[in-house]
Amino acid sequence: MKYITFAVPCYNSESYMRRCVDSLLTAGRDVEVILINDGSTDHTAQIADEYQIKYPDIVRVVHKENGGHGSGVNKGLELAQGMYYKVVDSDDWLDRDACCRLLAKIRELHAGVGADKETEMPDLFVCNYVYDHLEEGKKRSMDYRNIFPAEQMCGWNTIGHFRPSQYLIMHALIFRTEVLRESKVKLPEHTFYVDNLFSYQPLPYVKYIYYMDIDLYHYYLGRDDQSVNEKVLMKRIDQQIYVTELVARCVDLNEVKKIYPKLASYMMRNISIMLSISSIHLLLIKTAEAKMKRREMWKRIKKYNASLYYRLRYSTLSGLTYLPGKIGGMLTVGGYRFARKIYQFQ
Repeated sequence: MKYITFAVPCYNSESYMRRCVDSLLTAGRDVEVILINDGSTDHTAQIADEYQIKYPDIVRVVHKENGGHGSGVNKGLELAQGMYYKVVDSDDWLDRDACCRLLAKIRELHAGVGADKETEMPDLFVCNYVYDHLEEGKKRSMDYRNIFPAEQMCGWNTIGHFRPSQYLIMHALIFRTEVLRESKVKLPEHTFYVDNLFSYQPLPYVKYIYYMDIDLYHYYLGRDDQSVNEKVLMKRIDQQIYVTELVARCVDLNEVKKIYPKLASYMMRNISIMLSISSIHLLLIKTAEAKMKRREMWKRIKKYNASLYYRLRYSTLSGLTYLPGKIGGMLTVGGYRFARKIYQFQ
């Protein structure tokens, strides 16, 4: 049995993918590592093939035409044989000790299910992730201790409250493969920022959550071409807006609220954060076209769901990023700069 499928979408990753793959191989034969070569033009394909030849019981390689990160995630999920599915970007890596602890816990819980038919496996494991400015020697761990009880099964109705700096990103999540397939999450191709959809749409299908207070995922920050880089995000703002609107439309939060009110509250806040990011970067672009896009983005939200619009428009987060006039814009950008310095993201 394969307990975890690690999917690694790779595009021109020759200079850093070995660090990623080597960290996953620590888990041994209880996992599978699917390397998805997304039409690379460097030596990524050859390196991936080398790993498959050397570790045939663990590594599988897929060579495909370029379709973007979302396409790689979709292909990995389509082929996954593991009980759980974890996406690891090719420039990131997992802490080896933490990975072994996660796998040991899955084995332990699975053994308990075999002994007790009433016991359930978690639908979602949550672990900490680390913002890793490797070259600068700076790190910041993002944990969820105030939200989930450590090493205990819980559900959405018993969780704590998210702080403003906290949200569930792809790097923190290990979904049960069946849950992802049941949610029918499918990421658009040739589009950046689709990890927001992956870490949002399946949440209402999760019943049981298990949090491990371990720094599992190292999220590398520092490359100038990264999609989270401020200048890059400004160039790709249309894709950020597109994904934000996909997220806003993919789940009926009124239905979620009937069963999981705390989850519905979090998901509303998640949309608010994404709208805030789009609004702020449109302000940073400082053009008439960007201002128009900002207005049109809010208009489309209102047209799609007026109730959602008013809840978002006057929420603490997204509402404060849509303040009127030049002073409002200055306050919004100033708040963003402060948050970026405090939390050490790009």
